[in-house]
Amino acid sequence: MKISDRAVLAQLANDHGIHFMHEVRDASRFAQDAQATLTTTGSAGVLSMFTTYVDPKTIDVLFAPMRATEIFGEVKMGDWLTTAAEFPIAEQTGTTSAYGDFNENGNASANFNYESRQQFVFQTMLELGEREVAMASAGRLDLVSQVQGAATNTINRFQNKTYFYGVSGLKNYGMLNDPSLYDAITPKTVNGETTWENKDSVAVFNDIALLVKQVIAQNNGNVDISSRFTLGVSPTTEGFLNSTINSYGVNALAELQSRYKGLRVVSAPEYSTDAGELIQLIADDIMGQETGSCAFSEKLRNHAVVIGSSNYKQKKSAGTWGAIIKQPSAIAQMLGV
Repeated sequence: MKISDRAVLAQLANDHGIHFMHEVRDASRFAQDAQATLTTTGSAGVLSMFTTYVDPKTIDVLFAPMRATEIFGEVKMGDWLTTAAEFPIAEQTGTTSAYGDFNENGNASANFNYESRQQFVFQTMLELGEREVAMASAGRLDLVSQVQGAATNTINRFQNKTYFYGVSGLKNYGMLNDPSLYDAITPKTVNGETTWENKDSVAVFNDIALLVKQVIAQNNGNVDISSRFTLGVSPTTEGFLNSTINSYGVNALAELQSRYKGLRVVSAPEYSTDAGELIQLIADDIMGQETGSCAFSEKLRNHAVVIGSSNYKQKKSAGTWGAIIKQPSAIAQMLGV
């Protein structure tokens, strides 16, 4: 018996269920349609949607960090109905004279003044439609939480911006543009170079030591090297602080924190300016009085949800006073590092 014998193969299939699928059958045994061409489009495979993997975790786009409150801290002042704030300033005055039983010379008094600031109340809106939420859900996207988060993030980012720059057109200033700030000094020139990119750690240390000297001089002894300091730098400048190594294997930051025990560094993108890299050295307080603070009236106010026929919207608002600098002499700046 030959396995190629079709009758034998058919008998095996019929009696024992053994099939030789590789056996090529005579074409004459297949149905022959009268029409030789396809009536449908040629197959291109299954739809790609059936072979596509969708990651269940959404990747959020990252934004620049918000660091203003790390530099100055944050306080609440008033509420959203408050339009202005007044800060009383008291200065004690006095004179003396030689003593005499019948002399009434000399004088002790106090002078008062007020510094004012204006509040800026701002808002954003979120809107969502029923169909767009459902369609996003079908695409495995949580649109509602993303839009809610976007509204909060937008409010916080603008708040952070006002802490650095204030609000134009109002008596509302930031820690970088308050008119009471002392003019920025220039870094030392070493071998014809002023920027930290071209300096070693000794030169970088000397630039910051110059800022410390400036703050001490501006406060006539109320600040010294044991005071608590905050050094505000940009991310680029912070990199030079850490990567610049001297011949003893010590970077500038380690040497600074060894010399000035109360020094801390905060990095914020806002210190990279169009005029160059800016750094600020801030004495955190003078004789127990804080140098400044970031101030808000309302951090976040959620207004009523307005429901439409197939959508809804909501307003969110907040209020800012910018940065309130109480001791301008406690801040020294250097531009062009």
